[in-house]
Amino acid sequence: MDRLAGEEPMEIRAGPLGQPASRVAVTMRTPGRDFELAAGFLFTEGLIGTADVVKVSYCDEVDTEQAYNVVTVRCRRPVAGPERNFYTTSSCGVCGKAALDQIEVSCARVTSELRVAGDVISALPERLRHAQKLFEQTGGLHAAGLFTAEGKVVTVREDVGRHNAVDKVIGQMLLAGALPLSDRVLMVSGRASFEIIQKAAMAGLPVVAAVSAPSSLAVDAADRLGITLIGFVRDTGLNIYTHPDRVT
Repeated sequence: MDRLAGEEPMEIRAGPLGQPASRVAVTMRTPGRDFELAAGFLFTEGLIGTADVVKVSYCDEVDTEQAYNVVTVRCRRPVAGPERNFYTTSSCGVCGKAALDQIEVSCARVTSELRVAGDVISALPERLRHAQKLFEQTGGLHAAGLFTAEGKVVTVREDVGRHNAVDKVIGQMLLAGALPLSDRVLMVSGRASFEIIQKAAMAGLPVVAAVSAPSSLAVDAADRLGITLIGFVRDTGLNIYTHPDRVT
């Protein structure tokens, strides 16, 4: 017998109170923290602002079998943004967008006075792994963790999709009214991709660290958006690709 990581589709709908909600996206995800995922996704895609969410709930307009695979986000205003056709798999955060020019969400350059010691960064992978309860059971999940400059765990989320794990973290902070995250460090398992840098920039995160390699596009985006991007964080060292002044 083996325990497997869950993977199911989730449809995200959004719209103002009292009006029909529009279908925005379908993503493959690990069930759990669905409200955080829906809110985080809408925010990191630039479709809603930090104060737009009024209510998040499972949809009661579908059959019972699928009721917990459809999440509706009620907002203070109509959902902004160009027409999109979202279908995201668990491995790619930008699949299915209607046009390539919609991939890069317009977001401000990150500004922060945060400074982090190199030995604190080096300790984050072990602390992230220690908090991965579902990974210990299944061995099949990515994780994203939010940390203080001293290396204290703020929150950790897991999912079959690395971008989903990041959206769950950011969505949790959005619903708690804790954005922007200008004094926090984001640590991700696996590689650092472009969509993770984009999502971090939307949340105002100044430092993103990854256990594995970044892509060339991730490095370019981090440099342009003012994010300190760190890869190959291991016991033996780390690589700083952009804005090294934040690492002491």
